[in-house]
Amino acid sequence: MEQLPTPPGERPARTTHVSPAAYTATATVSEQGIVTGWSEDARRLLGYAPAEVVGRPAADLLADRSAGPGGPGPGGPGGRGAATPPVGPGQERWSGTVPLRHRDGRRLDAGLLAHRRTAAGGAAEWFVVSAVAGAPDASWDGPLGEWAFDRSPCVMAVFDGDLRLVRANAGMHRTLSLTETEMRGLRLTEIAPDPVSEETERGMRRVLETGEPQSVDGFVRPPGGAAHGWATSLAPVPGPDGRVRAVYLSAQESPKGDAAPHRTLPPDLDAARIDVARTDVARTEAAHTGTAPDSARTAQELADAAVPRLADFAVVDLLEPSPRGEGPARSLGTGALTVSRSAVRSVLGASQESRFAVGESAVYPALSPPVECLSAGRGSVYGAADPAVVRWAAQDPGAGWISEHGTHSMMLVPLRDGGTTVGLALFSRHQGREPFDPEDLRLAEELAVRAATGIHRARRTVREHTSTMTLQRSLLPHTLPVQSALEIASRYLPAGGEAGVGGDWFDVIPLSGARVALVVGDVVGHGMRASATMGRLRTAVRTLADVDLPPDELLTHLDDLIIHLSADETGGETAGGIGTTCLYVVYDPVTRRCTAARAGHPPPAVVSPEGSAYLLDVPAGPPLGLGGLPFETVEVELPEGSLLALYTDGLLQARDHDIDQALDTMLAALVRPASTLDTVCDRVLTALLTHRPDDDVALLVARTRALHTDKVAVWDLPSDPSFVGQARRNATDQLTVWGLDEAAFVTELVVSELVTNAIRYGEPPVQLRLIHEGTTLICEVSDASGTAPHMRRARIFDEGGRGLLLVAQLTQRWGTRHTLFGKTIWAEQSLVEF
Repeated sequence: MEQLPTPPGERPARTTHVSPAAYTATATVSEQGIVTGWSEDARRLLGYAPAEVVGRPAADLLADRSAGPGGPGPGGPGGRGAATPPVGPGQERWSGTVPLRHRDGRRLDAGLLAHRRTAAGGAAEWFVVSAVAGAPDASWDGPLGEWAFDRSPCVMAVFDGDLRLVRANAGMHRTLSLTETEMRGLRLTEIAPDPVSEETERGMRRVLETGEPQSVDGFVRPPGGAAHGWATSLAPVPGPDGRVRAVYLSAQESPKGDAAPHRTLPPDLDAARIDVARTDVARTEAAHTGTAPDSARTAQELADAAVPRLADFAVVDLLEPSPRGEGPARSLGTGALTVSRSAVRSVLGASQESRFAVGESAVYPALSPPVECLSAGRGSVYGAADPAVVRWAAQDPGAGWISEHGTHSMMLVPLRDGGTTVGLALFSRHQGREPFDPEDLRLAEELAVRAATGIHRARRTVREHTSTMTLQRSLLPHTLPVQSALEIASRYLPAGGEAGVGGDWFDVIPLSGARVALVVGDVVGHGMRASATMGRLRTAVRTLADVDLPPDELLTHLDDLIIHLSADETGGETAGGIGTTCLYVVYDPVTRRCTAARAGHPPPAVVSPEGSAYLLDVPAGPPLGLGGLPFETVEVELPEGSLLALYTDGLLQARDHDIDQALDTMLAALVRPASTLDTVCDRVLTALLTHRPDDDVALLVARTRALHTDKVAVWDLPSDPSFVGQARRNATDQLTVWGLDEAAFVTELVVSELVTNAIRYGEPPVQLRLIHEGTTLICEVSDASGTAPHMRRARIFDEGGRGLLLVAQLTQRWGTRHTLFGKTIWAEQSLVEF
């Protein structure tokens, strides 16, 4: 077997002692057999870091390629990857023992449970879990376990203090089609991963925290089955000391099968139809309130709800939305219509009736029943012998299934949400059942309305998310500015899940005197509003940085801005961005001093050239928008080659880390030697983010450089106009040393003007400083006066007033920065043209 490579410069991992605490190793594998996700506990199990596994064939992890879960494709049965167990058509789960190969070469026989699910992008994938090492307490095999287990007359399971299953009765076996051995040591969300299980597990956690019994309207969704209504009770199991040791779960199907009590159905529908409708309610409502609204998933929910309870075969075809996303791309006439096949379900398992795979385009001929249905905007019932159906089958090769499989009755129902048509659902019967009747059509239309609402909502959510992402990306820096003070790398990851894109941002701003400002901020909230507020703040920071405000003063002005924005807006706890955090850091390569202030933001991390890592002790300060509270600045000297990391709190809020552990992990990743800062960024993200983050993540890593004395020249000047000529000579002599004689003419004019103004209008002491930074020459003149000069328009016969105008014309940029002891006038000229 081909072994995964050991990274250069690293020794093979040694076998380490495994904690007796139970844990679950999880991974995701694509239908093509490629590893797409790898948790920290998977690393504990097999020794591989996520970067070593993700993107590689899952077969490389097997000690025996003849075993392992997978689906059709290169990684599935008959593919180029692992030869997997026989997975039947439509099978959604696999379990068994698989021989795996540890990173150090030894073989591990692990029990795996694999679920086929739809990923966020709509593609199918396998979610693989394995309960590892010494999970249950042996006492569960004694009287306590028997006592808890015997309490329930129905579906019963006992979960320990970590919410891992330790006992399950026959009802649990029947419901989930898994033995106790296969489920033991796993959490409910790992046994049956779906939103219903997540809600039940939250209830169990409340039992552990409060010691009080809980009731929830749900339990699990059986694989491939309906989301029945469950009356579920969760109760504490106390130990001899009275402390809650476990939670027992008792679940019984609701006598009415009511998974949605608010749903009102026609009284004349029979029990089977009521169950179908309520199944759909549970499924579509789960899709609406889930973490990733998905139109393809909602379409499949509709097909799954209809087969086999209502129909033997169902397909859902969706129309392409218009560019604005509010409806189909064109008006629905009676001409040929192209649709996208989004869901298929058949009692035959392999969906043999459908001539088009999910994701492919299908074309309905003009005047065919599907086109007529969409044009009319209402559902219809057809028999196989109806002239319209016969004509359709003769025109369209894709309709050959009607005769091939003995279809005798079908329903066509448009998917409409208000005035928007999003697609079409087709249902048929061919298994010796009665033809569809008006009540069946009525029920199908109810199902279609719910599905259409979910699909339309999902498309609107995707469109809004795309717009927000586009806005945010336009506001974030596309490239980092050229400067010599710092070597910089950055990463930005948008949030996953239902929260959507947030307002995290970063910026790198060149300042006067070869200094650089690093900024990282986190706007409260998510969506378009947070991104717009982020854009305002980034613009404000750049404007305030341009006038060289100290970090604490800059944050004070930002605080005022947030307060004004809040006053201009109404509604919502995030009005105007109150609660936004920000970290502002300025680094000076001449003095190697770093000045920082923060407004409720995590402090920066520093790694010294010797390899020690720590968090810079910057006073926290309040979040922006509270008003009236001061911000404090800290100033430290950083040796050349120090590493500085700025980040947002999304980096530290991974699901499987607490904050202290996350900080330790981040510092450990920063300390490891790396050839480039991009490698450092990737290591930090890999170490901390084993799942897609629930919040935005911004990471800015910089390595300090220094401008040594051979690049800086300083002269203290007497406050006497006769020394202006000496200042010019000092400057031109220094340019000769630097080999910049061609820049002497402009430099003499700039030095002459700035020194003359400082002596004539300023206060002593006066100082001249030249800085040679790469392709830039910086001239600075400082004095003790706080009065800043400004350009004015000189009249024809005025003898003065043109000096600053000449400076502005001859240099790239110029400006004033105030200090504690006066001001500095500076001007930068490019050396590229010389």
